[in-house]
Amino acid sequence: MTDQLRERWAAGGTALGAWISLRDPIVAETAATVGFDYVCVDLQHGLNDYDGMANAVAAMARTGVTPLVRVPWNEPGIIGRALDAGAAGVIIPMVNSVDEAQRAVSACHYWPIGTRSFGPIALGARGGFAGIEAANEQVLCIPMIETREAVERIDDILDVPGISAVYIGPADLSITYGLRPGMDQADDEWNAAIAKVVASCAAHGVTAGVHSAAALAAKRGEQGFRMITVSSDLGAVAAGFGADLRSSREATGG
Repeated sequence: MTDQLRERWAAGGTALGAWISLRDPIVAETAATVGFDYVCVDLQHGLNDYDGMANAVAAMARTGVTPLVRVPWNEPGIIGRALDAGAAGVIIPMVNSVDEAQRAVSACHYWPIGTRSFGPIALGARGGFAGIEAANEQVLCIPMIETREAVERIDDILDVPGISAVYIGPADLSITYGLRPGMDQADDEWNAAIAKVVASCAAHGVTAGVHSAAALAAKRGEQGFRMITVSSDLGAVAAGFGADLRSSREATGG
């Protein structure tokens, strides 16, 4: 499997990704062919079930993009199944403590690092399983930092071996700081929390990632994020529909 995401990081670059919430695998395949470094299928808040996720990951398998899955929760069964389906890594919601970070790492790795059960059925069928040792080295375990509690404990969380990156969920983080959910905030405390996570990532050699949008990409890059989700299928569809409608209204006077 080509690991475009790690290759971008190894070259010192910033990885840009797309987010998939819709069910049709052709949407994921299309996103995977336009040049994103990673495409993430969302099983937490997206419309996909397990079958839809597996089909989306299969549709991306020959494109060279790095396929990720956001699992619904920090639970070893679904983490293992997402990886068995061919995901290169998992984004794991609401990791707020050292114990929760350790459980996430354990679920992503085979013995002796973790407790993942062997059975990479879809990945193996496509000839992409390189062995347990390689799987342990290559898997991307990406806990989400999206609460005040997690920010306060970020240094301890990042001391846990086996974390490849952390991924800030700005909407949930906003809520725990008493703000309305949003991609960005003017609030000083919220922005200090963002800066604290990025600084801790730099100190621990862990990549800082964030859920974002194209309009914020430059700002997030300047802040030190090297994994930035800049587009989503729902957002792209809405933007495309809106742009076509506006231009057509202007052209026809309708």
